Amino acid sequence: MFMLKLIIHRVYALILSGGILVACAATPPDDAGHISLGQPISEADLQGWDLIVEPNGSGLPTGSGTAEQGQRVYAQQCAACHGQQGEGIPGVPTLVGGSTTSTPPNLTVGSYWPYASTVFDYVRRAMPPTAPKSLSNDEVYQLVAYLLNLNGIVAEDFVLDKNSFSEVQMPNRDGFIDRSQVQ
Repeated sequence: MFMLKLIIHRVYALILSGGILVACAATPPDDAGHISLGQPISEADLQGWDLIVEPNGSGLPTGSGTAEQGQRVYAQQCAACHGQQGEGIPGVPTLVGGSTTSTPPNLTVGSYWPYASTVFDYVRRAMPPTAPKSLSNDEVYQLVAYLLNLNGIVAEDFVLDKNSFSEVQMPNRDGFIDRSQVQ
């Protein structure tokens, strides 16, 4: 049975590879002899993908939010997967709780992530999973403020923005070794 499945997978791979080759061969080269697949990306289009937020907060956009505002966004965008209070559901990460000393570590916002900017960057790029990058900057600030508040890191009325990010001290900030400058 295993061999039959292996053969079927290899046949599918060959068919797929052949289809790709046929598609490439059917694409006529331009006057310079280059095959044109797709189109060059413009600087304006690239800006939508250039969303890097570094640990020191550089790259944070304008916007702001509080935990109170974030609770509403969380209820609409996050609770179905992560639970009403970030407790998680089977197969989806828990966002609240944990300890910085547990082994293996609990991968929650409050016990694992070393920088609030990492949480911001991840939420901004990847959430919600059905529509990544669909949240406004204000909504991301609000969600991150709410997650930080649920983990006891900031007060409910703390206004999170690019200027106040440096005030946020994550519990596991010293739990990682920075090797970014190692060459």
